Amino acid sequence: MKRTPSSSHSLQSSLRKQESSNDAPNNSHQNSSSALKYIRAAAKKVAGILTLTFLFKPRKATKKAIKNGQIRGVSSSIDLSTGSYQRSFSKFDSFGSSGTAASGLARTPNFSYEEIFKATQKFSPANIVGTGGFGEVYKGRLENGTFVAVKRAKKNTYDRVVSSEFKNEIITLSMIEHLNLVRLYGYLEHGDERIILVEYVGNGTLREHLDGTRGNGLEFAERLDIAIDVAHAVTYLHTYSDPPIIHRDIKSSNILITEKLRAKVADFGFARRAADQEVDATHISTQVKGTAGYLDPEYLRTYQLTDKSDVYSFGVLLVELMTGRHPIETKKPNSERLTIRWAMQKLKQGDSVLVMDPILRRTPASTMALEKILKLAHQCLASLRHSRPSMKKCGEVLWGIRKEFREKAFPPHPTFTSHHSANYPQTDSRQTRHITFGIEDEDSRKFISA
Repeated sequence: MKRTPSSSHSLQSSLRKQESSNDAPNNSHQNSSSALKYIRAAAKKVAGILTLTFLFKPRKATKKAIKNGQIRGVSSSIDLSTGSYQRSFSKFDSFGSSGTAASGLARTPNFSYEEIFKATQKFSPANIVGTGGFGEVYKGRLENGTFVAVKRAKKNTYDRVVSSEFKNEIITLSMIEHLNLVRLYGYLEHGDERIILVEYVGNGTLREHLDGTRGNGLEFAERLDIAIDVAHAVTYLHTYSDPPIIHRDIKSSNILITEKLRAKVADFGFARRAADQEVDATHISTQVKGTAGYLDPEYLRTYQLTDKSDVYSFGVLLVELMTGRHPIETKKPNSERLTIRWAMQKLKQGDSVLVMDPILRRTPASTMALEKILKLAHQCLASLRHSRPSMKKCGEVLWGIRKEFREKAFPPHPTFTSHHSANYPQTDSRQTRHITFGIEDEDSRKFISA
């Protein structure tokens, strides 16, 4: 790039030489021809430098393409993913790509319909692990043994809606990489098929765990861990992704639980990027998207979408984690039908312990943490967005609550040594997991302080 000025200077010098030669009556035709050739050569040189300048500045072009909803790639199979997938599956490095690291889109393998058809055992109903508005989700196994979640769009839905959500999820997932967000592996458009391959998280959704259809019921410390994981994920979307991303559908059925009972946020079909909002300075959305019970009332009233709409949904999720209830309980009495209203009323009356999920053990540590979490939820559920905390602040508050909970639940024994003593109460592995700060906690600590 530094060579451009000198090249321009050479071109200008050539022009001056040509003018001088034209003014001189004694110059021969041969000299004029040589000067013209020199000018043409210099012009080509400058054009080449400008071409290189364009080639090495793809990020602006990529952002423009994302803004316009365009992704380059082959017609039958286009795949975008994160660098971590490429590192894990280096055997695919030779495949084509629709982006480069410089543009923010890393290379991924191209999947054929035949590969996906085989991976899901011909889309066997036995491999269906979930169903949503987009379509059905299948568990698949690639030839190298990797398990993936295969999201297959419904064919009988309005094509434009499916195409919009399909494209939106791919673009969004291709831009993000975080421990607590599901990873994109690739996608495929084949005839009327629209398929997205993402990381497989095999321990169900948070809602299934709260309902008791998965696992043995989440303990208080595990729910607190999950709340912090979600806070970290959404903080990353709001603060550290480029451009910032609003998820728009934070809810328990979109929180996937790992075998270690940690959380990963999924489903980016409704997500909206700041780059999209730049088109409209007022950030007005003509169509409200989200799930009943989680929707920001100010967003519903004004159609103005901000990251604080995710904060509101996160407040609903916190109440859901503490009570175990759905946001809307149609079979409950009228006073308890809207879970957040009922829970906030009990908090105001000083009876917050009454909203605790009955399967949780009531201890001084859990009741203390419950009240503080409900107070945070109350801030998130403020009717006006400017009164709500940021997601980063939510993560910091929850981090402090977890620290205090652990200290209160598992105080250090005065006779504790490096060896277990007969007087020291033994803890099971489940409790120990919450006493010791593991690698994930250290990562989280660094993330929150970033």
